[in-house]
Amino acid sequence: MFSIGDFARHGRVSVRMLRHYDAVGLLRPDRVDAATGYRYYEAARLARLNRIVALKDLGFTLEQVGRILDEKVDSAELRGMLTLRRAELEQRIVEDRARLVQVDTRLRIIEKEGLMPTEDVVVKSVPAVRVAELIGAAEGFEPGSIGPVIGPLFEELCRRLDRAGITPVGPAIAYYEQRPEGDGSVVVHAAMPVSAESDPSQDFSIVDLPAVAQAATVVHRGSMDAVMEPWQTLGRWIDDNGYRSAGPAREVTLEYTDDPSGWVTELMEPITTG
Repeated sequence: MFSIGDFARHGRVSVRMLRHYDAVGLLRPDRVDAATGYRYYEAARLARLNRIVALKDLGFTLEQVGRILDEKVDSAELRGMLTLRRAELEQRIVEDRARLVQVDTRLRIIEKEGLMPTEDVVVKSVPAVRVAELIGAAEGFEPGSIGPVIGPLFEELCRRLDRAGITPVGPAIAYYEQRPEGDGSVVVHAAMPVSAESDPSQDFSIVDLPAVAQAATVVHRGSMDAVMEPWQTLGRWIDDNGYRSAGPAREVTLEYTDDPSGWVTELMEPITTG
């Protein structure tokens, strides 16, 4: 048998934690010296300790841990439960990291308030373009809502174009429209320029995006997770110069690399005066 200190060392937990588990009835020592009160544990108790710590670290309360262990969940079922909870935690970490990126972006925007923007806004005309597209829906304009929708849409669109034997003739275009229902959701369009006619057998749409007489544009370099800053710069420029928005904005991919830091995207917002 191990003393409580030695058992804590082998289990990589604190003595205080073992005493607490004993107090709540979660992990009793195998023997308690009647004279000294010292606790002793057999090595076999490490198996239960490992289950307790794993379940607790994955977010289960000690009460839930006790119920799980007392129901004599077998190893296969326990592995399944832990794998599922692990996947949930990993997803939460991904979402938390994405939120941190947006917090950092907004902090940068706040820090630059009152300063002259460094991005060069260019006003130009945009010709009409025929595109093949797929559409989806996002809860809002937040990058955390748009990103998980637009990426898979483009991947699926490229697969369908390849099956149809159609080769894109220009850079990818993403554009977004507010749903008329007023619930804040957004219609997400993933489009690729093509020189092809619409065919009922196609599993994608072919539409003609109209020409834009005037569009305020700015070039964004880097991941689309940080696109909020140039979009807000563009919005302030439009307002400061007496324009107003005149249609769905577009994001045109000028350069695409495996590393998002190498992406180059032109942001285009149709504008009009008055």
